[in-house]
Amino acid sequence: MRLIELPTLWTVILDILAWLVIHLGVVALMIRVPGDRFHPEGPLYRPRAWERAGRLYERVFRIRSWKERVPDGAGLWRDRGFPKRRLARRDASYMKAFCVETCRAELTHWVIILFAPLFFFWNKTGVGWIMIGYALAENLPLIMVQRYNRLRFARVLEKRRKDF
Repeated sequence: MRLIELPTLWTVILDILAWLVIHLGVVALMIRVPGDRFHPEGPLYRPRAWERAGRLYERVFRIRSWKERVPDGAGLWRDRGFPKRRLARRDASYMKAFCVETCRAELTHWVIILFAPLFFFWNKTGVGWIMIGYALAENLPLIMVQRYNRLRFARVLEKRRKDF
């Protein structure tokens, strides 16, 4: 049961504006969190056995064929964004920073998903479920890219550490 009754046009406008505010608002807050708060070995970010060091993303989701097509929102935040589409450098400190930024991006997308149930307040139940589906369809691929990249960089960093 929705709490707010609106005409269909206003509901659609509210849905669009709400997603825009949620996306931009969460990102604006997350880019202000200091990088030392994101630890690639933390409970949310650490590698899982079922990911099989990233091979799950390669074999099941064929991530290599589409990951370059996902948007990188860093360009919207020139003063604080960390572009992740291409490696700027290959040194260990940059790769560690990149891993931290994948954690930031992953958490950002998880938080955006958490807002989806709010849409039940002004949408019909079926539309509320569609909004949850949208949140998952839009954010889970981006989360997978962050996890996949972090797993790849962790392997490279571990190999470099062993070589020295």
